[in-house]
Amino acid sequence: MHSTLRSYIVIPARLASTRLPRKLLLAETGKPLIQHTYEAAQRARRPTGVSVAADCEEIAAVVRSFGGTAILTSPNCASGTDRIAEVVAKLGDTDIIVNVQGDEPELSGKAIDLVVGLLETHSDAAMATLATPIRSREKLDDPACVKVLMAPAGSKSATASAPVAFRALYFSRAAVPHAREWRDDLLVAEPPHFFQHLGLYAYRREFLLKLAKLPRTPLETLENLEQLRVLEHRYEILVGTVDERTISIDTPADYAAFVERFRRGGG
Repeated sequence: MHSTLRSYIVIPARLASTRLPRKLLLAETGKPLIQHTYEAAQRARRPTGVSVAADCEEIAAVVRSFGGTAILTSPNCASGTDRIAEVVAKLGDTDIIVNVQGDEPELSGKAIDLVVGLLETHSDAAMATLATPIRSREKLDDPACVKVLMAPAGSKSATASAPVAFRALYFSRAAVPHAREWRDDLLVAEPPHFFQHLGLYAYRREFLLKLAKLPRTPLETLENLEQLRVLEHRYEILVGTVDERTISIDTPADYAAFVERFRRGGG
């Protein structure tokens, strides 16, 4: 039985970036970074389309130049969620909105389809995201790697064919859960003990519009993690697990490594 819910991808895009200026327009591969992400998003099968929520005409023009859809949003949006909400308010018949970060050029279509599927098959959930196992101590201790604590979702509304889902308990930049007595074999345990949160989200349309208006919360401010606002306001976040990890482009070294991978792949 196929879901009748309509899903749509929105890529929030702003020109300014602290560690890598104008990164979405970098084009050493022959394509701007935002185009790589747009084309990656198009590989998903469940969503009906993709748009870029741009904060300036320069980004919008680049997106239109490669045949993409761009919607100009206010430069004063405080976050990517606010930027997406501005676009969603104008969208018509759409039930699920997928937030794909503009600096995720290697995101798989399967990951997008999975996060959409979580909401399609768990009717009581308002939001979903993904996580992947952490297998290195360096990654576990890195505050730039956001960790997520989870428990089985146990949703009463899930169907028999639903993807396995967990319920997010907390997100942190710290190494959680903290092992009182460390052993290296904890990193290879099955099932895994440690999970990295992947910055890919799916929201029900009504919840996204509500989320953009919710006030910032103490833990969100302390850890600088927007998803904590959802938990502190007592909404549930479903989490699906994947064995791949998305690689965001945050620094010049990240971009150089992406260009090298692209060239080795014959892109």
